[in-house]
Amino acid sequence: MIRGKDMALSLLAVGTAAVAGYVLRAEHTGSCTSRSKANLGARIVGPEDVPDDVTVVDASARRLSEIPGARRALDRAVRKSAREEWAHITLERDGAWSVVDRVRQSLPYYEADCGEYNGVYVRYNDQIVVLDAIGWARLEEPIQ
Repeated sequence: MIRGKDMALSLLAVGTAAVAGYVLRAEHTGSCTSRSKANLGARIVGPEDVPDDVTVVDASARRLSEIPGARRALDRAVRKSAREEWAHITLERDGAWSVVDRVRQSLPYYEADCGEYNGVYVRYNDQIVVLDAIGWARLEEPIQ
């Protein structure tokens, strides 16, 4: 009888510790948010590289200014005369992955089918710059 009682107390102690550990872990995980990364890239294209059926957005457009990092990516591409490579910026914050959706859904995003560049074509002063979410987003586990 004493053995059964000792066993029951041991199981109760182990079970309580397990539940407490689970609750603490759930609270800690719930309070930490995952961080995400998104890369916005821009590059200058020549007039001959602008598809005939593309809608070109002006750099001063309100919808463009509402996308985090878009202005910086455009400025960087023009400043570096990025014609051969993408000039890009990396956003590292909660919800950065939503930038990918915003670029593709809130602006006239061009889906290339004949070798043109995918992205939003932007008139920046006297140049055309293509803006796109490159490298896509990847979720990261929170650092504990």
